[in-house]
Amino acid sequence: MNKYILILLFICCTTLTACSGDQGGQQLEIAQFEEKQNNREHAVKLYEEVVSKYPGSPNAKIAQERLNALKMDK
Repeated sequence: MNKYILILLFICCTTLTACSGDQGGQQLEIAQFEEKQNNREHAVKLYEEVVSKYPGSPNAKIAQERLNALKMDK
């Protein structure tokens, strides 16, 4: 019985992970909003999280581009 519960938990966790195909999209949108609201510090923090959590994703590329632009504006 315990073996079946563990298998079911593994399948559920795997399915939930696979469904999160957005890979930081929502966090990227919030960072962009924060940047537009002139809350640069929070935007930078969120962009950095997207880059570190989702390396290689399209959203990480966008976040890195924004980070580079913000650092040049300093």
